[in-house]
Amino acid sequence: MSGSQWTMDDAPRLGLPVPEPVPVAGCVVCAGLRARREEARRSGDLSRVSDRNVEMARHPHRPAP
Repeated sequence: MSGSQWTMDDAPRLGLPVPEPVPVAGCVVCAGLRARREEARRSGDLSRVSDRNVEMARHPHRPAP
C-alpha cells in the first residue's frame, strides 16, 4: 500500500464514573442486592459489583411486608 498514510484514532474520552446507586430504605430487593454487591466487592469481582449496581438502579422498589 504505497502512498497510504496510517494514523491512530484519538484516545477515547471517558467521563467521570457514575456514583453507585443507594439502596432505598425499606426495599427488600435493594437490601438483597446491596448484600450481594458487598459480597462481590469483598471477593474482588468488580464485574459482579457493576451488575448489582445496574440491577439496583433499574428495579421497581417494593416495601418490606
